[in-house]
Amino acid sequence: MARLYLDAISKRFAGTDAVRAVTLDIAHGEFLVLLGPSGCGKSTLLRLIAGLEEPTAGRILLDGNDISDEPPQRRDLAMVFQSYALYPHLTVEKNIGFPLRSRRQPRRQIADRVAEVATVLGLGELLDRRPAALSGGQRQRVALARAMVRDPGAFLMDEPLSNLDAKLRSATRAELIALHRRLGATFVYVTHDQVEAMTMATRIALLNGGRIEQVGTPEELYDRPRSTFVAGFLGSPPMNLFDAEVRPHIDGLRVTAEGIDAALGIDVDSAIDSATSTHVIAGIRPERLRITSDISAIRGQVTMVENLGSEELVHVQIGDAAPTAANRTVVARAPRPAGVRVGDAIGFAVDPTDIHLFDPATGLRLTWQRPPSDVPLGAHATAAVPVP
Repeated sequence: MARLYLDAISKRFAGTDAVRAVTLDIAHGEFLVLLGPSGCGKSTLLRLIAGLEEPTAGRILLDGNDISDEPPQRRDLAMVFQSYALYPHLTVEKNIGFPLRSRRQPRRQIADRVAEVATVLGLGELLDRRPAALSGGQRQRVALARAMVRDPGAFLMDEPLSNLDAKLRSATRAELIALHRRLGATFVYVTHDQVEAMTMATRIALLNGGRIEQVGTPEELYDRPRSTFVAGFLGSPPMNLFDAEVRPHIDGLRVTAEGIDAALGIDVDSAIDSATSTHVIAGIRPERLRITSDISAIRGQVTMVENLGSEELVHVQIGDAAPTAANRTVVARAPRPAGVRVGDAIGFAVDPTDIHLFDPATGLRLTWQRPPSDVPLGAHATAAVPVP
């Protein structure tokens, strides 16, 4: 078993907070991905877990034992670096077996364990070669084998695929997923690549400015982003975000902005007797916008069409705002051919449940609280509250 628990871990460098009171419970067997933009603190957090950095505050527990002050070699954790960190003068076999030789284990035991791990990772025919004679993908597998040979409590990986080309990265990603399933071990994996995070993780911890913005399954972060940061970071292209208002309407609540007038997916069964409205940030995923020639919730003019092969990205300037106006362009992702050209006036239909609302002051996701049954809805039209 290898359960990691980070208890309010912080790290400060020369007056700068790189990691800020991060609390995270990583269960045995999880594939947890630390995701975020450059400089968000994800690699620092991994180095704190590995013991390569000392925390300024907080504790790190492994299976209930406080390892905050333990040196790296006594933490029962295996680190796989971005640069592979292989010994160039040693063969693949000796690189893999190095952790066991440093612990002075018997030669026969080392040879058997190296052979076992090499077979799992398809390195059996490469054991006599040196790193210079290997491809980038093969070197990465050697680095993984060296981590596996110790049978550690958990694997820590710091952007291990970033040096590979796109094709090899995809193949190695599949190998890592299969390896995790075979071993059933705990993986903590750092990346800035959301494709890696979405395809590999059982859970994602998305970091922003040294803090955790949201933790959950890939589906939870994508379908119910906790904030505009999460909504804008995940997705390619990211969620369309624009200033809007939510207001009572004769047929329920509606979200409106220039060029936009759409019903909200909220069950309304009370009379509306007020024109009270609420300023919000509204969000819609590009793939949830459907091009239509009917009277549409969203209307505008096509400014650009990007060909992605099987799909097209349709950029539309909504309403009558100038092309440079903020928050006035939406992007739709549609199967190719989308059947539109630059300059066309088009509309989009959208399912009410695909409209997300965020607080413009905090950026946090909003949910709607039903007013008491004896109070008209209009009096509570602003009852949107941030999701905790």
